[in-house]
Amino acid sequence: MGQWHTKDPEVVTRELGTTPEGLTSDEAKVKLEEYGYNELIERKKRSPVSMFFHQFTDFMILVLIGAAIVSGVIGEASDTLAIVVIVILNAVIGFVQEYRAERAMAALKEMAAPMAVVIRDGKPRAVPARELVPGDVVLLEAGNVVPADMRLLEAVQLRVEEAALTGESVPVEKHTKALTDPHTPLGDRRNMVFKGTVVTYGRGKAIVVATGMNTELGRIASMLQEEEEVKTPLQRRLQSFGKKLALVVLAICAIVFVAGLIRGEEPLRMFLTAVSLAVAAIPEALPAVVTISLALGARKMVRQNALIRKLPAVETLGSVTYICSDKTGTLTLNRMTVEAIWTGSGFHSIRDLRHSDFESSGLLSVLMMSLALCNDARVDATGRYLGDPTEVALTEAAETVGFRKEQLEALYQRVAEIPFDSDRKCMTTIHKRPEGTLLSITKGAVEILVERARSLLTTHGESPLNKDSVLEVAETMASEGLRVIAIGVKELEEIPEEIETVEEGLTLVGLVGMMDPPREEAKEAVVECKSAGIIPVMITGDHPLTARVIARKLGILEDDRETIITGKQLDALSMEEFEEMVEQVRVYARVAPEQKLKIVKALQDRGQYVAMTGDGVNDAPALKRADIGIAMGITGTDVAKEAAHMILLDDNFATIVKAIKEGRRIYDNIRKFIKYLLTTNSGEIWTLFLAPFIGLPIPLLPIHILWINLITDGLPALALSMEPEEGDVMKRPPRHPKESIFAHGLGVHAIWVGLFMAGMVLSIQAWAIRTGAHWQTMVFTVLCLSQLGHVMAIRSEKESLFRTGIFSNPYLLGAVVLSILAQLATIYIEALNRVFKTEPLTLAELIICLVLSCTVFVVVEIEKWIRRRRSG
Repeated sequence: MGQWHTKDPEVVTRELGTTPEGLTSDEAKVKLEEYGYNELIERKKRSPVSMFFHQFTDFMILVLIGAAIVSGVIGEASDTLAIVVIVILNAVIGFVQEYRAERAMAALKEMAAPMAVVIRDGKPRAVPARELVPGDVVLLEAGNVVPADMRLLEAVQLRVEEAALTGESVPVEKHTKALTDPHTPLGDRRNMVFKGTVVTYGRGKAIVVATGMNTELGRIASMLQEEEEVKTPLQRRLQSFGKKLALVVLAICAIVFVAGLIRGEEPLRMFLTAVSLAVAAIPEALPAVVTISLALGARKMVRQNALIRKLPAVETLGSVTYICSDKTGTLTLNRMTVEAIWTGSGFHSIRDLRHSDFESSGLLSVLMMSLALCNDARVDATGRYLGDPTEVALTEAAETVGFRKEQLEALYQRVAEIPFDSDRKCMTTIHKRPEGTLLSITKGAVEILVERARSLLTTHGESPLNKDSVLEVAETMASEGLRVIAIGVKELEEIPEEIETVEEGLTLVGLVGMMDPPREEAKEAVVECKSAGIIPVMITGDHPLTARVIARKLGILEDDRETIITGKQLDALSMEEFEEMVEQVRVYARVAPEQKLKIVKALQDRGQYVAMTGDGVNDAPALKRADIGIAMGITGTDVAKEAAHMILLDDNFATIVKAIKEGRRIYDNIRKFIKYLLTTNSGEIWTLFLAPFIGLPIPLLPIHILWINLITDGLPALALSMEPEEGDVMKRPPRHPKESIFAHGLGVHAIWVGLFMAGMVLSIQAWAIRTGAHWQTMVFTVLCLSQLGHVMAIRSEKESLFRTGIFSNPYLLGAVVLSILAQLATIYIEALNRVFKTEPLTLAELIICLVLSCTVFVVVEIEKWIRRRRSG
């Protein structure tokens, strides 16, 4: 076995126990069990059990467990038990978050898995590439990524780019002949194709000889192991910030510990307090929460037809300043439709034609009948027409006004034809009428048919043809972005020996204007783009005139300063010249896919953040270079999808805009989560840090700090990720990709609100100690509930909660209510009083706590009101 390049195809099939017609499903199943999945072995995934125990490996948690043990040894069993319970609860929350994130990532990865067309049970079918086994026969075509190492059985002008394996950038011509040298270098094995390489031209049929780690790629590299572990820029920034914050917090904890000892507090209590404060104040969960938010956001995007392949794309979508989109199929429907017709009686819109129009005008009937008959479109089993897009459009137009192709063909039997060719630029069919006479119908380019016609059919019969006026009409239609063809007819007694002569002396019946119309939802998406500070750009291989009309209809071109440039003009410009004008260009016409890379580079050099769409093999470099490469899910090749950050499952421009909107929402919610977490931690730090310096005892016990941390970092904080988008999310300019997470006053807010909380808490402590109230329980309650008031206030950066709507995020409302009930339980349930060292508050004390807790909500609402006044 092995050295497949030296063996004839018959030998290869025999050794692998297969045939050129492939394996059966049962054989493939057996081989899959024998060889395993066709994928590179990844690092072993952690089991749920190890994931749970991993939650206890954090340094601060280990210190806390140590503190619980010390507490137990010296006889404080209730403290030990309470700390252990809270640590376990924290671990459960951390585990659930991590497990959900991993599941979300796995689901995304599965959806993005490449497919392969394989012959199973004698029929071609698409299967996930990971399910290929040795002996499978695979069909290859331009654009496919080769899914396994394979020996070629057929190669029709097949060329493969093997740079991923050999470093050879020029595509290699392939053949099927056996080679003689067993030591032929990899790059010279012309009868083999290898996993990870790319088919750039032609087609082929090949038999799988190696899969997974047995492939050449598997042997020499594990670089194709998914880069899912690469952290997003935001995660990296937060991790770095977390480390710096940890050092500051540990210094503060040391000061609190020493200050407590100086005041005469118990060393054990001060040690536990310092450790608890460190655990509460260091936001070690931040990077994990960001991953969860991004992964769950990506899953939500799938439901909106945007599949995220690379997780950082979710975060960076909010920074996009330019969307460069293909016209056909993305901005338009990718379906030619007849928009207008012209006959000797004038212009008609196909949408406005009624049955009565045909009764009064035999002229329209002749035209529609001609569209249906001079046509090779065919209906499939589902009733849809197949064939050339132009012919399908003509057939559908005729059918919409009652001229069904199948019925007409039964009456007017086709007896001869002259197929279309690019030299004649026309097509002719000859039909036998029920009464036995012959009718010849010709369709083709307007300028050709006008030259070959001698008359024009009008409502009064045949009239002399004014060629100039017909060409003028055609020009008017073309200026509206329509593709115009002409229809002519001729009466025949018999089919002439020189059949081409039937295309001379025609009677012109009319002109038909067609267009691939813009998507309605794309128009709305363009308006939304512009209001969000994003510039939409159209790229097409079409004529500049057609491009201009579509761009104007969509609202991409609005004023004369915005320009159209052709591929030819683009080639003639140097990079420096192009960069000078690139920000004014809104439409690129007659552009080749390779030129997209130049467009991306020029925009990026001007500091723009570019999303680029593409579907072909040649689009891959531009997709890879773009800040967000977007491949088409329906028409896109495997290569384009592999290079892209995101795949549009419906090939629709509006979906890109929805994804950007969702990306902005996710980033906003991550900012809110960070703002909330840092502010609450700041409040706890200031409270414990300042108390000794103003002559007050340590306000909280370790158990109180851990409980507040559990209550605030738990459900309310996670529920913020479910916050709906703000009203202005698509009315503000894109976020700069290097913008700090603390921009727009987030860091300042965390410090001043934290100080306000601490001031309020220490004031109630001083008052309660002086009046003999239950001071520690009141401090505990005010700090906990004020943080819940704060989370309600920061649901929007600017808008009041009452405008946003208290019930618009039911998850958060439910989390806050549950947290309040949990806090009340620690005060009024006797068993919990012993655990938390609390005492039941009187009604007056509880009312004071509730009123004070609401002041944080009020001051943050005032801050937002001031911000609205300044910006308004």
